[in-house]
Amino acid sequence: MSETGVSIPEFPNIVTILAKKFEGTPFSQSLYLWESLIFSLLVAGILTGIAFYASRNAKPIPGRLQSAVELLVGGMDDFICGILGPTGRRFTPFIGTLFIYILFMNLIGLIPFLKSPTADWSTTAALAICVFVYVQYTAFKELGILGYIDHLMGKPRGVMAFSVVLPLFMFAMHLMTELIKPLTLSLRLRSNVWGDDMLLATLANFGIPGIPLLFFSVLLVLIATTVQALVFSTLSTIYFALFLAHEE
Repeated sequence: MSETGVSIPEFPNIVTILAKKFEGTPFSQSLYLWESLIFSLLVAGILTGIAFYASRNAKPIPGRLQSAVELLVGGMDDFICGILGPTGRRFTPFIGTLFIYILFMNLIGLIPFLKSPTADWSTTAALAICVFVYVQYTAFKELGILGYIDHLMGKPRGVMAFSVVLPLFMFAMHLMTELIKPLTLSLRLRSNVWGDDMLLATLANFGIPGIPLLFFSVLLVLIATTVQALVFSTLSTIYFALFLAHEE
């Protein structure tokens, strides 16, 4: 039920089922409050386990799991370096982890009795804030305080460099843009994943007649969730590229 009183369809999950069983208790309230965090930690634990088993006995001739992980890591490294150049490899662990983590959080909602944590704005906002902080840290580290301010004033300036008004206007506009980025980045991901979940839940309420359409929609959601993880990672990479030195 939404704040407007309109009933919103949603698949039940193990946390909400458990919370309803202990309805009216502090434990139930805690489950509702930390629902998205529980599933976020579940995904993190799964990925940690996969990474551990894939790397603990690394072999020159890799097995299926090691091959899959190496292929994914190599693909992300090529993708990020393709945008940032060779120096972008230092950002591969961060951006690559973002992509894999978001992708798995998106997909986990397709498993019965589980939920996509990225359908909750608190999760996507936390991810976007992490990107924002790291980007700003990189900007100050690469450009310095004066260089950062100069960058936000815009280049090239040409004759207008002698004007104080235009550089100050550009600085204010670019500063506002930087502050808005976490909002747009988080809402884009959350809204798309939440919309996909609501679509599937609505179609599931149609019963047996809705099964063909539900099956087709699941295939589309699989593509959409992957695209959304890629969009989030690509935009994060571009944010870094805007503050890094550009080679010819």
